Amino acid sequence: MLDWKWAREHPEVVEESLRKRGMEPELFRELVGIDERRRSLQQEVDALRAERNRLSKQIGQYKREGHDPSQLLAEVQEISEKVKELETLLKEVEEEWKAKLLLLPNLPHESVPVGRDEADNQEVKRWGEIPAFTFQPRPHWEIGEGLGIIDFERAAKIASSRFAVLWKAGAMLERALINFMLDVHTQKHGYTEVFPPFLVNTQAMIGTGQLPKFYEDLYHCQDDLHLIPTAEVPVTNLHSNEILREEDLPLRYVAYSACFRREAGSYGKDVRGLIRQHQFNKVELVKFTRPEESYQELETLLQDAEEILRLLGLPYRVVVLCTGDLGFAAAKTYDIEVWIPSQNRYREISSCSNFEDFQARRANIRYRLKNGSLGYVHTLNGSGLAVGRTLVAILENYQQEDGAVIIPEALRPYMHGMEVITPQFEVK
Repeated sequence: MLDWKWAREHPEVVEESLRKRGMEPELFRELVGIDERRRSLQQEVDALRAERNRLSKQIGQYKREGHDPSQLLAEVQEISEKVKELETLLKEVEEEWKAKLLLLPNLPHESVPVGRDEADNQEVKRWGEIPAFTFQPRPHWEIGEGLGIIDFERAAKIASSRFAVLWKAGAMLERALINFMLDVHTQKHGYTEVFPPFLVNTQAMIGTGQLPKFYEDLYHCQDDLHLIPTAEVPVTNLHSNEILREEDLPLRYVAYSACFRREAGSYGKDVRGLIRQHQFNKVELVKFTRPEESYQELETLLQDAEEILRLLGLPYRVVVLCTGDLGFAAAKTYDIEVWIPSQNRYREISSCSNFEDFQARRANIRYRLKNGSLGYVHTLNGSGLAVGRTLVAILENYQQEDGAVIIPEALRPYMHGMEVITPQFEVK
């Protein structure tokens, strides 16, 4: 959430930032009004409590001096009833204010380009050569089904659409990618590996900004638990309600998890294939940093995610999201988009974001400076990478005319030396 004291003192900045996001500032103005009422009620309650305390002391003095305190007692009783009434009203106003504050998005960083939607995102760089095929490249679902390594029909039978079963070499490739990514990030980039729960409570979802905004996109379970849409949620909340030491920052974590998304707003999008699934695997990078270091850490986070694609020899580009396409909790985001030959375009495979102190305030993650004062950390995260989309990119970019798929050299040690996937792995 926003630093409300700062936001209240800089309303013009907040309103202009919201307009850059494509939002009118009505919610913010409503919050300002509720906050003014909240503070007015608090002042009234405080004044009444002070008067009650003054009268209570006077009652004691009256008793010691032998005077009749009945009039004062009646006044104290009347004030107590008024305080109780106002405290109830204050609690209601505070709850309304807190609930609406959770719906206010983060403000874009000054370096984020202003734009309406993804068409206004700005390309930062490209890497790799787009493959030139002597045949018409096939989509990954045709490649996978032809090799017998991807099965959508059986997945729909046991679950529903937007699920897949991976067989033999397909399952091996998925597992190889997970282990490869984890090894690169832990052994080369210095991240600490974490294996988190795949279910989290409501407060964890609030902490990273999934709730209440994205309720319809989540799978909700019993006992106040929700299936995670990304490992960002459990890993970021590992330090909720904690005070970290300044000398320990930055903290860098990497986690594999399955991810679960209802894709409530994606009707008709990427209906076939693995691009948009209800369940998918991802390797996530999460950082906790000092505020003054967070944007440099964003650049290194981006580089760490990019290197996975470079090692796999997959062509990609990087775009910086404009204000209108920026995620709810992010202050700045880079998207990495990998080349998908069958679609003749780049598709998102990673988002690397700096949330500044937006998530830290929601999850109460602070750090103690060397001078003893407390501050909120900045949190960052990025996909390092989305495993299913990486598998898609490998199948399509390394496809051969005879239907086989070459395995990138970097993955071969994780595939028991296998160099090519051929139809011999077809499930009978």
